Amino acid sequence: MIPDAMQARWLDLTRRELPGLAGTRGWPVRVDHCFQRILLDNAFGGVWYDHVSAGPAYVHADPAALARAVALGEAVIAGLVDLTELNRRSLDWRGKAPSKPAGGTPMSSAGKSTRTKIERTA
Repeated sequence: MIPDAMQARWLDLTRRELPGLAGTRGWPVRVDHCFQRILLDNAFGGVWYDHVSAGPAYVHADPAALARAVALGEAVIAGLVDLTELNRRSLDWRGKAPSKPAGGTPMSSAGKSTRTKIERTA
């Protein structure tokens, strides 16, 4: 079971902090579920849903894996890890090529749901 504090940190990191920095940092993604995909995939070393039996991932993942994902997000914020490289790896594992935003538009756009795509797959 993942401690409530770790879940709260994950949600704050991926819903508020990282999206809030995306525009000024020039990151290729801007939306919470994209950050969650990138961090979880890299924490597992492959597509996250190959390692988590149920959703939402932040509730059902191995606590050590979620801790690795949170640590990666914090390292991205600190400038110690390149989010663009993490995104490239995640997309490679999924057999997708990175999209090139047209006219500076992010690859992802904000939705109206309060639940992330990862949470909706539960």
